[in-house]
Parts: sequence; C-alpha cells; structure tokens
Amino acid sequence: MNKRVLGIVALVVVIAAAGLFGWWWTDLRWRPHTLDKHQPEIQAMLDSSGWVSPGLSKTKVLWMVSYRSCPDCVRFEEEEFPRLHKAGVDTRVIMAPRPRGTTPAERSTIAALWTGRSWKLYDEWTHAPIEGSAAWDAPGVPSADADPARLQLVSNAHSWVESLRPLLKDNGVNFAYPTLIWRDAQGRLRGCACEKRETYRFVRRELGIPNA
Repeated sequence: MNKRVLGIVALVVVIAAAGLFGWWWTDLRWRPHTLDKHQPEIQAMLDSSGWVSPGLSKTKVLWMVSYRSCPDCVRFEEEEFPRLHKAGVDTRVIMAPRPRGTTPAERSTIAALWTGRSWKLYDEWTHAPIEGSAAWDAPGVPSADADPARLQLVSNAHSWVESLRPLLKDNGVNFAYPTLIWRDAQGRLRGCACEKRETYRFVRRELGIPNA
C-alpha cells in the first residue's frame, strides 16, 4: 500500500472519528436512558414517595427529584413546567433535603409535603425569596424539629434519594438535581440527570411535546 493510499485511509478515519465525536458531543451524551434494570423497584419508590403535583393526569407523568433553591431545578421548572402543564403532563415533584444542610423551615416544609402532598404549599415555598425579610419561614406549617415523627420524614426523604442513586447508576444515570423520570410512548421507564438545557428537548419529545 503506497503512501497516497495510506494518507487517504488515515484521512477517512480522522473524518469518521471527528463525525462520531461531534454526534456524541451534540446529541448522544444528552439523551436519556431506559431504566431496564430495577424498573419495578424504581417505580415502587416513585409511587410511595412524598411527591406533589397539580393533578393534571394519572397516565402522562414526569417525576422530578429536586431540592429547595437548586439552580438547575429552578431553571427547568421556570422554562419547562408551563409547556408541560399546557400539554397535560402531571409534574410530580419529590422534594429532598438540601445536600449541604437544611433550615428549620425547610425541614418543616419537607415533612408537610411528604404527608399532605400540597401543590399549593410547594408552589408558595418555591416561589418565596431565599433571603431577606420576606424569606420563607413556613407559616402555618407544623414544626418538624418539635415532632420526632415529622423529623423522621425528612430523614426518610434523604434516605430515599440515597437508595435511588445506585438503582439509577446501574442504568447509566448518575444522579443529580434535577433527576427526571417518565414513561415514553412505548411505556418504557426513562430517566436522565437533566442539569443542562441540552437534555430538555429529549424529555419534551418523549412526552409528545413539539420542540419549538
């Protein structure tokens, strides 16, 4: 094989490799995963968690695992919840304690959400200022710190997340906030750690929402 042929082969290989890398960089790495492994266990965990939702559907559902003031969670909610709700998707939010510690008001609110599942309470809490005189102080919400049973619910929420992590990892999903889980048109349980906007288009498409 002469040098000219070798050069052409090398060029083809480089172009193919560049094309594959470009495909991975712009598309493949953002795609969700099918949760084939532990599917019954994952679904049972979702169903038994303290999720809250606007109650739009029993069949068209998107689960979101979040925590108070999570920047990527807030962005997804602000940008995607309106169009999801317009399409009749029931956004079921599972609130967990913040990774770096919680406040008394946060603990009380998490306990209240896991027991009462009030979308109104969730909406008021997540739209209240983080700091300042108007910051959330859990008005009318029973104190979790004064009630061991309610405080245990906060611990249970943390344990729930830690139990979910390895199940998702076995399916190629490295848990992050927000983690989204849903069923596609084929009924497959799908999921992603959707921290980046690049993942949103796949979620919309699989839930039957046109990408504008």
